[in-house]
Amino acid sequence: MMNKILVFALCLSLLSCGVSKKKSAYASDRKITVEVVGNPNYDGARKSDEGSIVEDALEERTTLEKSDDIIDTALSYSGVRYKYGGTTRKGIDCSGLLYISFMEHDIYLPRISYYMSHEGKRIDLKEVTKGDLLFFTTSKRRKRINHVGLVVDIDGEEIKFIHATSSRGVIVSSLQEGYWNYAFVKATRIL
Repeated sequence: MMNKILVFALCLSLLSCGVSKKKSAYASDRKITVEVVGNPNYDGARKSDEGSIVEDALEERTTLEKSDDIIDTALSYSGVRYKYGGTTRKGIDCSGLLYISFMEHDIYLPRISYYMSHEGKRIDLKEVTKGDLLFFTTSKRRKRINHVGLVVDIDGEEIKFIHATSSRGVIVSSLQEGYWNYAFVKATRIL
């Protein structure tokens, strides 16, 4: 009987080795207001205690001001070296750059560029403005989105975006550059 209990306890402990519960990054009593734009599941009826989510966000700051602030945050990382999975000034990757830049202005995006590409509203390249996201596929073997940049300027037909590259770190590039034009997949608007 004792052996059965011992074997049962051993099995339970082995099963629990691969299971871990992720702790939330937010305190349970912290109130978060999120502006939802371009989400087909948003019916406009969701309300916070003070009013609608969108009304509260728009009263707080205009979209243009928020976009400029996010761009300024991203540009402050210019020259930071590339580090896969990084989110600090010691090293950062493309999705980490946008994750941090938006998060510092209370907009929470997924951490990975592929999942980030499912957020916001898909827009035509002719509609792109400052603050929009550009998504790319840079792998020759896989056709899955694996790179993202933030539009920082539009000069006539030229779209300039900030991103983190493995070879040069955080830089501003042009969508007119052959490599990025070829790798481009889609643009989305978060704000």
